[in-house]
Amino acid sequence: QKCVIAAVSQNGMALSYASSHLKEDRDVVIAAVCQNGVALTYADTELKKDTEVVIAAVSQNRNALQYADEFLRLKNVHVILAAVR
Repeated sequence: QKCVIAAVSQNGMALSYASSHLKEDRDVVIAAVCQNGVALTYADTELKKDTEVVIAAVSQNRNALQYADEFLRLKNVHVILAAVR
């Protein structure tokens, strides 16, 4: 896990090469999306429903919003505000 966090902290898109188990790891995904919000596309479906993860992603890159869970994308005010800041 530590090696993957180090890798995705340098290049968030490296999450695409991680095992599905690591794509379910909240710490790994947060490290990835903080570096490149669009890495959210490679996160496990459950983490795409996690408000904190999605806010971290869209705060880094508003284009990440398209990869978030539909409910968060359309109904969560905090997520929407993070995307437009």
